[in-house]
Amino acid sequence: MIICQIDEFSVNGIRGWATDTENPSQPVFLHALADGQEFLQFHCTDLREDVHASGIPSLNTGFQIPMPHSLLDGKTHTITFKNRLQQIEIYSQGQGLEHISFSGRLPVETHSFVDGLKQGVLNGWVVRGNAAEGWKGGQQILVTCNGQKIAQIEANRYRGDVGKALSCDPYCGFQFSPPDLYRKPYEQEFRFYVLPDMLEVANSPCLTSFVTDANESLIIDVIDQIDALHVELTRLRRKVREILPQPGFTIADYHSWATAYFPVLRKYVDRTRNDDLILGNPLVSIVCPVWNPDLTDFTAAIESVRAQTWQNWELILVDDCSKNAELRAVIEDFAKADSRIKPLFQKQNGGISIATNAGLEAAQGEWVAFFDHDDLLADVAVEYMLREATRSRADLIYSDEDKIDASGYYREPAFKTDWNYRLLLGVNYVCHFVMIRHSALQKVGGLNKEYDGAQDHDFLLRASEHIPSEKIHHVPEILYHWRITANSTASDIGNKRYAIDAGIKAVNDHLERRNLPANVDSQMGMTLYTVNWQFNQFPSVTIIIPYKDEIPTTARCLDAIQKYTRYPNYKVILVNNWSITEEAEAFAQKVDDIPNVEILTVKEPFNYSRINNLAAKDETSDFLLFLNNDVFVEQENWLEILVNEALADPQVAIVGGKFVYPNQTVQHAGVLLGIGDVAGHAHVGIPRNEGGYAGRAYFPQEISAVTAAGMLIRRPAFELVGGFDEEHLKVAFNDIDLCLKVRDAGYKVIWTPDFCAEHHESLSRGSDDRPSTERRFFHETQFMIEKWGNTLRADPFYNPHFTLDRQVFFDLTIPGVDETRYPPLESARKKIRPLWDTSTLTAESKPSPATKKPVTKKIQTKTRIKKPSATTAAKAAE
Repeated sequence: MIICQIDEFSVNGIRGWATDTENPSQPVFLHALADGQEFLQFHCTDLREDVHASGIPSLNTGFQIPMPHSLLDGKTHTITFKNRLQQIEIYSQGQGLEHISFSGRLPVETHSFVDGLKQGVLNGWVVRGNAAEGWKGGQQILVTCNGQKIAQIEANRYRGDVGKALSCDPYCGFQFSPPDLYRKPYEQEFRFYVLPDMLEVANSPCLTSFVTDANESLIIDVIDQIDALHVELTRLRRKVREILPQPGFTIADYHSWATAYFPVLRKYVDRTRNDDLILGNPLVSIVCPVWNPDLTDFTAAIESVRAQTWQNWELILVDDCSKNAELRAVIEDFAKADSRIKPLFQKQNGGISIATNAGLEAAQGEWVAFFDHDDLLADVAVEYMLREATRSRADLIYSDEDKIDASGYYREPAFKTDWNYRLLLGVNYVCHFVMIRHSALQKVGGLNKEYDGAQDHDFLLRASEHIPSEKIHHVPEILYHWRITANSTASDIGNKRYAIDAGIKAVNDHLERRNLPANVDSQMGMTLYTVNWQFNQFPSVTIIIPYKDEIPTTARCLDAIQKYTRYPNYKVILVNNWSITEEAEAFAQKVDDIPNVEILTVKEPFNYSRINNLAAKDETSDFLLFLNNDVFVEQENWLEILVNEALADPQVAIVGGKFVYPNQTVQHAGVLLGIGDVAGHAHVGIPRNEGGYAGRAYFPQEISAVTAAGMLIRRPAFELVGGFDEEHLKVAFNDIDLCLKVRDAGYKVIWTPDFCAEHHESLSRGSDDRPSTERRFFHETQFMIEKWGNTLRADPFYNPHFTLDRQVFFDLTIPGVDETRYPPLESARKKIRPLWDTSTLTAESKPSPATKKPVTKKIQTKTRIKKPSATTAAKAAE
């Protein structure tokens, strides 16, 4: 029997003693339970002389344990103690108890600080709460000046630094712009008090003075002149670009570009050969299955390997029982002439996978490369791939490629994206030239005959199951020429119908191995695939739609959502940004009758980032979906499409869709970084159902950014990165900045064409080209360049051979002109294309960051009209 005596029971903890009546010299071991759930195990070993004096043999019977913060919520809880071996009798104040009933709450505390004056605005933060219930922002602050009450404000602005440091609600900041009456040239005393207790904020009072009206006017005038000068210089720069002839190349004259490009690439490799860019002297095994090739093309293929600038290779030619007797003699002659060529002759025809596997088994190299019997390698291909493998520490690398026709004409360049798993599900965009580390090949395995015709696609999908994405590297150079012949897939996929069926099976089987439920279909009867996810899960989504008047447009947007959305677990927040028309008031009253729609009124100047942050602040949904009021959905499964893309990969935090103009041409198909200095939309102007360059507009894919005109984001990710930047990016580029912050945090951004909607771009707020908005747009552009400069110039999903200042996916860089394209050792992707040609600028003439002028912040009010969502109402009915 164990006797347990409770001496003290409070919010600070539980104190008492316990003894084993049958073995009093041994310390007692107890389990503490709250509401039947164990929260602590402990030994009763504290010194208790008073207990010993009462006749208990042991001096060490006491215990003192803390009260869990989770129990200090004001609710009644039952606490008891148990021992697994013996029965326990609990006593308190001389009475026997089965358990102890307890309710308590930690006192509410306030933490706060006034940071001081910045750009004419007083800043600070306040949180109230306790460790049990958390620390909350949104507190009311009374402001006084020289003892006189002058304002009451709310501490609800985002302060990610405070949230991270204190593990508290990040929406706890406040800003106060003193009215003109209190902006004196002499010192003023501003004090801040937390209501209702009138607790003074730490570091208050704030003693400060302001410039005189005359001086402030003079400063603002100078800033205005500087801003206007920057804007005019930017306009002139663009005009000069338009006036000057545009020498260069496009996709349409790719052959001319290629003939200029390859000498530049060779020159770079020659110039940097002694820079120790390759570790050791690795052997590269080039595996080439052979079956009845044209002998002229076959000979050219072998000679392209023999011409490699990297000498330590072996070429394994696996003849798959070809019917051409002359071919064997050609192979044997090459083997005699060059000991690095190693022939294997199969006894019976087994197909491309079996032949390739025979070569893989014979490979002795540290690296293994795949090569077709009639294609060509650029002479620096192997050397350049090894350099990139060393630099990136990759296990699998692939290059760009083009096609070559019978007359030796270069065509159809495949300027590829960096590793893009989601794109690979839709199309084998990797194709050639692929090299894999031999140790990684052992994990992946060879080719599978079941997928002949799509065996390389299956191989890459299996590779993605075994090789981490950071170990797969793209080399953005044309190193492989895919020969166009009458029976090759380079000529006509219709010649290999079996390849389509094999590709469908490859993608389906891969997804099954990853336990991802989906149906896979071919697009347009080609080796292009649509993945239809089948998750049948419906996490909660809050759709946030800002509007200011424009009621017919907003009503159409809302009506389309209600009409077409079959997704069962969503609600809509309409953010009324100071609408003033009677029509808007009537609309709000009408919306009041819709069960899963609520209105948030924000009475302050338009700040897209701010009003969306306010709408998202108190939401608990799994996902947030930011939607412009001029976007009109038209698919019943549009919301499932977006959510399913996120469910397919826990690393996906943001998903965006395709948007088209009313004339059914593309307005948005993902965002490309660096276009127009910051970013631009991909595939603008192509017909809705066309694929654009390399069919990219056909497929869901990872991308750097998507527009917030229709952006789904995981709420925890949105909160992690601090939401939209409401200080620096009030209107433009806030969505780009959000996507880049999310990618910096380790998440992915996915664009999908499977969700397509009509978008009347900037219908409500107008264009950024108007004089009234030009200055604001200029400052936002400068901020993005200063914050994300290198990132903007190196989009991993937009090939660096495309220019940033002309037509996307069409105009090409000029080989040899931009020497920064080939730096000696560092990553070329991080150094290409400076925004300004710094070689022609003096220190005085180089562009400088724009000077910021103080902005007066108005005190804002907001009201939220809440109604139960459809899901909540359904649960209540049950």
